[in-house]
Amino acid sequence: MTRCRSCGGTLPPRTGQRGRSSVYCSAACRQRAYRSRRDPAAGDAVQELIADIERRARKLAPRLPEAFYADVAELSSSVGRLRRIARVARDAARAGADSPTSRRAGEIVTPAPVTENPPGRPGPEAVPGTGTGPEAGADAGAGAGAGAGEDAAVVAAVNSGDEWAFAGLAEPYRAELQLHCYRMVGSYDDSADLVQETFLRAWRNRGGFQGRSSLRAWLYRIATNACLDFLRRNTRRPQRYEGSAGGAEPPARITWLQPYPDHLLEDAAGDSAAAAPEDAAVSRETVELVFLAAIQHLPPRQRAVLVVRDVLGWPAGETAELLEMSTASANSALARARATLREHLPRHRTQWTAPAAPSRDERVILQRYMDAADRADAAAVAELLRRDALVTMPPGPLWVAGRDAIEAALARTYDPASPAYFGRWKHLPTRANGRPAAAGYVQRPGTAVYRAQVLDVLRIENGMIAEITAFEPHLFPAFGLPLTL
Repeated sequence: MTRCRSCGGTLPPRTGQRGRSSVYCSAACRQRAYRSRRDPAAGDAVQELIADIERRARKLAPRLPEAFYADVAELSSSVGRLRRIARVARDAARAGADSPTSRRAGEIVTPAPVTENPPGRPGPEAVPGTGTGPEAGADAGAGAGAGAGEDAAVVAAVNSGDEWAFAGLAEPYRAELQLHCYRMVGSYDDSADLVQETFLRAWRNRGGFQGRSSLRAWLYRIATNACLDFLRRNTRRPQRYEGSAGGAEPPARITWLQPYPDHLLEDAAGDSAAAAPEDAAVSRETVELVFLAAIQHLPPRQRAVLVVRDVLGWPAGETAELLEMSTASANSALARARATLREHLPRHRTQWTAPAAPSRDERVILQRYMDAADRADAAAVAELLRRDALVTMPPGPLWVAGRDAIEAALARTYDPASPAYFGRWKHLPTRANGRPAAAGYVQRPGTAVYRAQVLDVLRIENGMIAEITAFEPHLFPAFGLPLTL
């Protein structure tokens, strides 16, 4: 029996879903935990987490396998969070000796400035790359994006130089910051690296945080600039798939696009219903692959303006300040970004919303899809597809358009007599980017083990599968899925 991590109440049973489950029984419990992680008055976050792990470990009793597995999973989640906090503290400690600020401290003969900077000219602590610039030193005044300023205790903890205090304050924002980075770059792997880079930059430039904005807004500023730097270093342009399929126009080929686990979306959103206005922006963020693919066509700065304005909900002035541009330029970039986005979104999808909970129809279609694939029944799969259904396989070059063409391709891979025969299949249900997904495992001829092969993310419209995006299996662990069955 699984217990709520906040109140200890019994959690409702899951219905056929694999991967991580919810650890709170209600929105109120999730919000209580969400707030306690951000309240420095609640005590030492690291010590409380260690105590929680000790308490859970003592309660482990390997009697009933199902209950024992649930308890171990909860313990593993807490240990994982402690490991991430420790990683931030470790990286901060390593970065301390190498930071530009530390190196300059030994080179400066007169610690106090002997001249004042001209009005409007940044001092040395605000120079991008050496101090903070718009990343950390530009601790803007309060506003819709910046928040109402930060508590003095938080400011003191950030500036104290205590790696553990800093890690305990920054780590709770990891999930939503990674989601923000993912939206900017479209890659789960790169977003994980970028959120770690964000914490390192924040640590190195912690002296620039004065509490004029919230800690959350400050970290978002740093994360946005880290993403822009990444996009400048890595020029990525969507291409077109080659060839033709039944006269269909080749779709955009985005080789770096990766799926995002839904359980991390829950972590990022916290409790959108009961959260404060600054947290509500997270619940409005979009994660659908169709939006992610469309936004990759935008230049980096237009992409940043669109995400900060339309997704995070920051006002034009603060967006312009973040990106070091005038308000007029920011508004112009937003208009161009919206126009480009409309060109690349599917018909009838010029507006986007946060993904809703999976509907019963979606769950039924997903189960039928998995059952048909497990039976190697290409015709049954085809019955679920829209006539103009599309299959893409990033980063690979293959694509198939049209129900008949998809059925023919599946029939070849399902037929043991065909040279293209792949093996026997098993599928597990999961969710990615707010959409139903099927984790496919294949037992190759002559082997006894089903190995992770593909993650099919389904876009279902009007009761039919309109698109299947088939991803490589290396991200299965991020979804809480095994690599073998």
